[in-house]
Amino acid sequence: MPRVISHRFSVATPSFRSPLPSRRLIAHAALLACGWCAAANASAQAEEAQDERSVSSLKEVQIQEGRSSRGYQGARANTAATRTDTPLLETPQSVRVVPQQLMEDLGATRLADTVDFVSGITRLNDFGGTWDNYAIRGFSNTDGGQLLNGFASNRGYGPQRDMASVERIEFLKGPAAALYGSSEPGGTLNVVTKKPQFTPAHKVGVQAGGLGYRRATLDSTGPINSAVAYRLNIAAEDGASRSSLVDNSKMVVAPAVTVNLGPNTILNYEAEFIRIRTPLDRGIIQVNGNVGALPSDRYLGDPSRSNLHVNGDTHQLTLDHDFGNGWRSRTGASYRDTQFYGSAIDLVGSLAADGRTLTRRDSWRSLPARDVSLQTEIEGKLQLGGYTHTLLTGVETWRLSTAQDIRYSNLSQQPFAINIYNPVYNQAPGNLTPGYDLGDQQKATGLFVQDQIDLSAQWKLLAGLRVDRFHQDSVNRLLGTRQVQNHSAATPRLGVSYLINANTSVYASAGRTFRPNAGTDENGQAFDPQKGQALELGAKWQSADQGLSASLALFDIRKSNVLTRSPTNANFSVAAGEIRSQGLEMDLAGQVDRHWRMTANMAYTDAVVTRDNNPALQGKRVLNVPRVSAGLFAIREDQAPVGGGRYGLGAGLVHVGERTGTSTDTYRLPAYTTVRATAYWQLDKRTRLTLDVHNLFNQTYYTASWGALTVIPGMARQWVAGLQMAF
Repeated sequence: MPRVISHRFSVATPSFRSPLPSRRLIAHAALLACGWCAAANASAQAEEAQDERSVSSLKEVQIQEGRSSRGYQGARANTAATRTDTPLLETPQSVRVVPQQLMEDLGATRLADTVDFVSGITRLNDFGGTWDNYAIRGFSNTDGGQLLNGFASNRGYGPQRDMASVERIEFLKGPAAALYGSSEPGGTLNVVTKKPQFTPAHKVGVQAGGLGYRRATLDSTGPINSAVAYRLNIAAEDGASRSSLVDNSKMVVAPAVTVNLGPNTILNYEAEFIRIRTPLDRGIIQVNGNVGALPSDRYLGDPSRSNLHVNGDTHQLTLDHDFGNGWRSRTGASYRDTQFYGSAIDLVGSLAADGRTLTRRDSWRSLPARDVSLQTEIEGKLQLGGYTHTLLTGVETWRLSTAQDIRYSNLSQQPFAINIYNPVYNQAPGNLTPGYDLGDQQKATGLFVQDQIDLSAQWKLLAGLRVDRFHQDSVNRLLGTRQVQNHSAATPRLGVSYLINANTSVYASAGRTFRPNAGTDENGQAFDPQKGQALELGAKWQSADQGLSASLALFDIRKSNVLTRSPTNANFSVAAGEIRSQGLEMDLAGQVDRHWRMTANMAYTDAVVTRDNNPALQGKRVLNVPRVSAGLFAIREDQAPVGGGRYGLGAGLVHVGERTGTSTDTYRLPAYTTVRATAYWQLDKRTRLTLDVHNLFNQTYYTASWGALTVIPGMARQWVAGLQMAF
C-alpha cells in the first residue's frame, strides 16, 4: 500500500496584525513614519562625523541602488535577462524595464498599476482581487513566472505585490527556463527591491482618494556604522473598493541590511512582511452574453462572509564576492511562507430560468505554502579561442510545500440564492463539508551554464543550457490517493546580436521551456510535462545621448503537452493539446527633451488553441488575451511660474481589445480605452504634492473573466491626492 503523506500545515492566527481599525492604523503609521525620520535625521548627522575614507571605500563595494535613468528607459545593463552586466542593447531578448521614475509618475502602489504600460502583458483572473495573474505573450505567469531579486516569488498562494519597496521591474519576454527552470514560454518578470544606501535619505508620504482609498508610507535608509547600512520601507493602506459594502486593508514592512565584510565582499539581508485583509470579490456576472447587465459596483458576495487573510513572510540572504580580474560569485537563499485563509461566498452556482436568481456557495479555505530556494553562481571573463567569453555557471535547488483545505456548503440544500437585481445580504452561515483536502511536496535541482561570446565588435553570441530534475509527491486525503512523479528536462537557449552601430542592434533567438502537469491519466500515470519552444526576431535602438530607447520584436511560441480531454474516457485528460502564440510588440520610452518624458507600447498577440481533443476548443483564441493592446503615458515638467519649485502635468491612455470570455468563446469581453491624468508640484527640495485621476472619463470596462458567468469590472473614476516629505 502506498505511503500517505500525513504532514499538514497549521494555520494559526498571524501575530503581525494590528487591533486598530484600518484608518486608525494608517494614521498611526504616518505618525510612526514622521518619528522615525526625525530620529534617522539626527542619526545621520552624527554619522557625518565618521572617517570619510571609510565611507568612501564602502561606496566602491556596496550594492548600489539602480541608478536613476533618464525618463522611463530603465536600467540598460545588469538585469535578470542574463544575470550578468551585459548591456540590453547586446542581449538577444526583448526586455522592458519599468524604473522607479515611471512608477512614481503613475502613482503605482501595486504591480497591476504598471503592466498596462508594457507591451504584450494582459490582465487575467486575479482570484477575487487576491492574486497577481498576468499573461505574457498569451501565457499566464501565475505559477513560477515571477521573481523577486532572482528568486521565485509566486509559487503557492501569496499576496499581491506592493510597490513600497520596489526599485524596478524587469519584464523578460520569451523563455527564461535556461536560467530559471520550470516556467511558461511567454516570459517572466523580476522585481528588484530597494537596497540599503550609505548616504542617508528619508521620505514619508500620505495619500487620500476616492472609493475609500487611504495610504501612508515610509522609506528610510542610511549608515548604521562605517560597515553596515539599513533600509526600511513601510506601507499601511486602506484600499479602494468598487463597492461601498466591502473594504480591504494592507500592511507592509520591508527591512533590509547591507554589511561590508571586506573590500570585495558584501552580505545583504532583505525581508518583507505583508498582511492583507480582503473580500473574495469575484465581480459580477454576464446575463445571456451581456456583460453589462449589472452595474459595475454590484456586489454579489455577502459582506458578512467576506473576510480573507492573505499573508506573506519573505527572507532573502545573499553573499557577493568579487575575486577581481572579471570574476565574481554570488550565493543566496530565499525563504517564503504564505497563508491564504478565511471565509467567502463563491459564485459557482448558476443563474435560474427567471434570469435573476443566482445560486452560490458558502466556503472556507486555507491555502498555506512554504518555499525554500538556494542558489550559487560564478561569473568570469576569459579569453578562449581568440574570443572574449563571459561565462556564468550555477546551481539552484528548491523545495515547495503547499496544502489546500477548502470546505463548501451544499448547493442543493443551501443554494445561498441572491437576486442579482435586488440583492439581500447577511444570510446565515452555511453548513460546510470538505471539498478539497490536498497536500503537495515539490522539489527540484537545476544546473545551468551560459556563455556570452564577443565574436567581434559587432557580433555577440549567447548560448545557455539548464538541466533540471523535478520530483512531486501529492496526496488527496479525501480520496486516500497519492501521486508521485519525476521528470528531467533540458532547456537550452541560443541567441545572436548584431550591433549595426553604437546605438542600434538586431537579434535572433530561440529557446525552450518545460512545466510539469499536475494529476494522472486514466491509467494512473503522471502526465508528460508541458513543453514550450519560441523563436524571436527583434531590433533595439537608443538615442545618441542614451535618453530615449525603442524595441521591436516578432515572436512565434508553441506550447505542447497541454492537458486535453481523453479520447477514450471523457472523465480523464491526456497531455496532447497545443497552443500557439504569434505576434508583434513595440516599446518606446525615455526622455524626449528637457521638458518631456514618455512611454508608449503596442502589441498584436494572436494566441489560439491549435490542437485539442475537444472540438469546442479547437481553433479558439486563448481566454482573456486580446489581439490588440496599447498604452501611452507622457508628462511635461518645467519651473513653476510663481513660488519657485517645479511642476509636472501628464496624461495617459490604455487600450485593450476585445477578448473571449470563455475558452469555448460563448461570449466576449468588449474592448475598452481608459484615460488618466496626473500632476505634481515640487514646492521645494523636501516637499511634493501630487494629484492623480484614474479612469478620467469614468469608462465602464471589464479586465477579465472567470468561469462561464463571472466578469471582473474595472474601477470607476478615482482621484488620489498625495503629500511627500523628504528629510
